[in-house]
Amino acid sequence: MSLTIGIIFVFVFVAVFLLLYYGSERRVKPFALPEHYRSILQQFVGFYNALYNDDKRLFEQRMQQFLSKVRITGVGTVVDDMDRVFIAASAIIPIFGFKNWEYPNINEVLLYPNAFDDTLSSTGYDGESYGGMVGWGVLQNQMMLSQADLRAGFFYADSSRNTGIHEFVHLIDKTDGATDGLPENIMDKKYVLPWLHLMQKEIEKIELGQSLIHPYGATNKAEFFAVASEYFFKRPDLLKSDHPELYALLLKIFRQTGSNGT
Repeated sequence: MSLTIGIIFVFVFVAVFLLLYYGSERRVKPFALPEHYRSILQQFVGFYNALYNDDKRLFEQRMQQFLSKVRITGVGTVVDDMDRVFIAASAIIPIFGFKNWEYPNINEVLLYPNAFDDTLSSTGYDGESYGGMVGWGVLQNQMMLSQADLRAGFFYADSSRNTGIHEFVHLIDKTDGATDGLPENIMDKKYVLPWLHLMQKEIEKIELGQSLIHPYGATNKAEFFAVASEYFFKRPDLLKSDHPELYALLLKIFRQTGSNGT
C-alpha cells in the first residue's frame, strides 16, 4: 500500500514539475514577429513608429494574439501579409492603452476588393457605398472591410482618415450593447458627461461648416466617435492644433500619454 502511494506521489510530482517547467517556458519565450511584418509596420504605421522599443514589442505581441484568434477571409480578392498587418494594427491601435483588453465580439474579418453597398455587393450599386461595416444578424461577430480603403488608410500618411481604425472603434463602442458613440466599457465614468457635451458641440460645428472634422462625423454620435478617433490616432498633431479640447479628452478616454505621437 505504501509503495503504491509512493509511486502515485512521484508520478504527481513529476507531472506537476513538467507542467510548471514547460508552461513557464511557453510564458517567457520571446515573441518574434516575422521580419517582413515589422518592415510593413515601420513603413506605413505611424502610431507604431512613435512607440518606445518596449512598447513596439508589446504592440507586435498583441497583433499576433489578434491574428491567432481572428480569421481574415478574402471575398473576391486575395489577402496578403500587408492586409493582415493593416487589419491587426487597426485593431490594436485604439485599445493599446488598455492592458490585456481584447475584442469579445469579432471572430472574422471579410475583406472585399473595393467599397460595397448595404447588401455587400461591391459591383453595380447605385446608392451609398461603404469602405467598412460591423456585422449584424447572421453576420454578427464579423467585420467587412474594403481592401482598397483599408490600404489607403495607411498609404496616405497625411490624411486623417483610416477605415480600419474607424471600424474597430465602432466595434469597441458596440461592446456595451449599443453603438451610440459612448464606449462605456472602456470610458471612465467621470468622462461620460464631458464627452456627451463635447460630441454635441462638435457635431453642431460640423453642421455649420466650422470644423475640419470630416462631415460624415455629423451623421450621428456613433459616427462622430469613430471619425474623431481615426483623426486622433492618424493625425494627432493636426487634431491637437485644430481641436485641442477634443484632442485632450480623447487622450484621456483612450488612455494615451501623448508621448507616442498621440
